Amino acid sequence: MISSNEAPVFAVVGHPNRGKSSVVATLSQNDRIAIALEPGTTRESQTYPLQVDGRTLYTLVDTPGFQRPRRVLEWLEGHSLSASDRPDTVAAFVRQHRDNPRFRDECELLAPIIEGAGIIYVVDGSVPYTSEQEAEMTILRWTGQPSLALINRIGPGDHSESWQSALGQFFQIVRSFDAVRAPFEQHLGLLKAFGQLRPDWEQPLEDATGFLTRQREDRQWRSAQLIAAALADMMTHQESRTLPKNLATPGSDSREALETRLRERWYQHQREREEKLRNEIEALYQHHRIARQEAALSWHHDHDLFSERTRQTWAVSRGYLATAGFGAGAVGGVGIDALTLGHSLGAGALIGGLLGAAGSYFYGDRLAIRALRLGALKGAGDLQTATFGPVQDLQFGYIVLGRAVDHWWHISQRNHAGRDPLELPPSESHWLETLDGDTRKAIQQALTRLRKNRKLSHGEQQELEAAIQGALEGYSQWREESAA
Repeated sequence: MISSNEAPVFAVVGHPNRGKSSVVATLSQNDRIAIALEPGTTRESQTYPLQVDGRTLYTLVDTPGFQRPRRVLEWLEGHSLSASDRPDTVAAFVRQHRDNPRFRDECELLAPIIEGAGIIYVVDGSVPYTSEQEAEMTILRWTGQPSLALINRIGPGDHSESWQSALGQFFQIVRSFDAVRAPFEQHLGLLKAFGQLRPDWEQPLEDATGFLTRQREDRQWRSAQLIAAALADMMTHQESRTLPKNLATPGSDSREALETRLRERWYQHQREREEKLRNEIEALYQHHRIARQEAALSWHHDHDLFSERTRQTWAVSRGYLATAGFGAGAVGGVGIDALTLGHSLGAGALIGGLLGAAGSYFYGDRLAIRALRLGALKGAGDLQTATFGPVQDLQFGYIVLGRAVDHWWHISQRNHAGRDPLELPPSESHWLETLDGDTRKAIQQALTRLRKNRKLSHGEQQELEAAIQGALEGYSQWREESAA
């Protein structure tokens, strides 16, 4: 039997192919659980503990579906003398038929319940209610365990009302719960509801809601740190190579070939660094099997970092740069060569503006990068170093930030039962302009420092992290308001 001092255990049960595994995946934050459309995907009970900081908050048991509930109920009714012995009769059935292949699934799903697990009974509210499930519900009521029913609509139909009436006669609590799209608050609501069913679960589940809330806050803060680190890296990155002086003659074929190679390496680094950030955010939220449309970026892809569509979607307006420049010069540093990208890379690839007010109007179609620079190496004789980068354009930083924040939002809102590919559609209006002035100013100042190829101090990095944290909160609010 499960001790009252242990974390609560819930057996998720029901008819085959009604979304049980989806419920388990979402409530246990585990996207590795197999979810399929064909019945019988789950043949043996599997336990999935939800742990936060090494502490198990509760455990979910994914069980097979009922196969012969009416036969089981007939056996129970034939061996029970009164209502008082019904839980013992269910336990006797499991002991007697555990090795009987005809009742293997029923024994698998009832075993954790007779050991003390609470019951989460899952039905598909998109199909009409029939009396077929009444045998299942009667068997579960005979166990005497705390029970809660979830109406999980899998298809487009909606028969929730008839299900609600029927389930209410068998279960203490009935809730509608979309395992794929239910918001985080509904997860917490289910835990609180279960705490009302059994006194010794009330405090553990109250603690669980607190742990999960703090975990969510910590994940958001850690996401801001990861985004800030990636942004600093991508803004300041440069490619370099050491070479003999005779290959460094301006205008030579060797120089042009060298610049091409370094430029390609610079682009590749930016793609790989953005991909690394995406993987880090997904792992932070325990999403391990997300299929992303933009997993492999290419120069001509609609969602490419260097595409015109990306610039139009995520780059801020010229007016925004003009009003948010805070004194940033149009061009920072000496000897910067604003390299115009050709059509093969997507004309006007990233930039809607350069820096501050003047730059954003005069360099609207250029990606400002420090192009090839040659410098002698001290004490190295005939060797020189060639460098390409870093990017000199604030718009680059805004695009990286916008894409990162949008990806974070989709991941933070995604339930672990979701199996559809992750699509990141362009936004219709720019969210940065809705942020408060202090957040906008902090982001602009950080990007200006990075544009000058300055390594941020510890304090400045923390300021950037705090500003991005504010951007995450602001973006979430903007999405909520847009959806309303």
